[in-house]
Amino acid sequence: MRYPEFLPENGRIGLIAPSFGCTRVEDLAQLDSAIERLESMGYSVVEGPNCRVALGIGKSNTPEKCAEEINDFFINRNVDAIISCGGGELMCEDLPFVDFEGITRARAKWYSGYSDNTNLTFLLPTLCDTAAIYGPGIKPFGMRPWHACVEDMWALLKGEKLEFKNYDGWEDRTHAEEVPDGVTPDYLAPYNINMPYEQTIVGGETVSFAGRLIGGCTDCLVTLCGTRFDRVAEFCERYREDGIIWFLESCDLNPMSVRRALWQMEQAGWFKYVKGFLIGRPLHYYDDFGGFTCRDAAIGILEKYGVPIVLDIDLGHLSPRIPIVSGALAEVKASGNEFTLKTVLK
Repeated sequence: MRYPEFLPENGRIGLIAPSFGCTRVEDLAQLDSAIERLESMGYSVVEGPNCRVALGIGKSNTPEKCAEEINDFFINRNVDAIISCGGGELMCEDLPFVDFEGITRARAKWYSGYSDNTNLTFLLPTLCDTAAIYGPGIKPFGMRPWHACVEDMWALLKGEKLEFKNYDGWEDRTHAEEVPDGVTPDYLAPYNINMPYEQTIVGGETVSFAGRLIGGCTDCLVTLCGTRFDRVAEFCERYREDGIIWFLESCDLNPMSVRRALWQMEQAGWFKYVKGFLIGRPLHYYDDFGGFTCRDAAIGILEKYGVPIVLDIDLGHLSPRIPIVSGALAEVKASGNEFTLKTVLK
């Protein structure tokens, strides 16, 4: 596994938009604030041509143009780290035009993003043996003040922190107060932490396990499953002595969709050599199907492996989220409502 060099002082940060660009008022406010903050700290920010456009179908630009930006920043541009502008829906369409062989030969660079960015944060380790960060895009760097999860992400990029713990609570947007008519929202406001952190552990009151991290957004993973970009079996065999820790979270999937997706991944042999599962809070947190929830769906498919499952951790579309180095070794400890993820770069 290749690990990029950490972001140096006064380094260069590249921004790309392989899925959605920043075009809404709130997105642009957060992007500009993030750039201002990073530049005030002495860092240079290099924007790709797709960062502020919406010229494609459900994405910043055409798949060819999005892939061109990816290839340019990973292979040619003089940047030390690359951060995505946002998630989206159709980043998978970029993949046929991405030069994964060229990326493998080029100097390794950190890439961070989540959700639709699974299409890179998952494929960089499995296709290029290059670690990536399943973490925030650029917009959370625009909030004032930074939440602890953004501080953690920044510390990881600089190589100052490799062990992360859960946060005190999370933001339930279904309980958010509506902004009165005529009042401009504060687009740079920090997360509204209004729910306590509550995780569920399957496999004991206290669990500890280790292995190599891989995963991302289940919506994207099941789309990749069985395509020519699916090299998961080879990845698992390559690192079978380490064992695999799967981290998974869902966006648009309802409980039945989650169960079907996990069934498909299982039938493709993805869970061979598994040592444990980390399941993030689903975006459809309160959804159920006849009383059957997304948590039930995950447990129903995964408990047969007889390994620990930790659910509703700080991972996914309901902020905050800990940064996870996809492809790295990790040591996990969970007890009660305490969770620790120690990253090991080897």
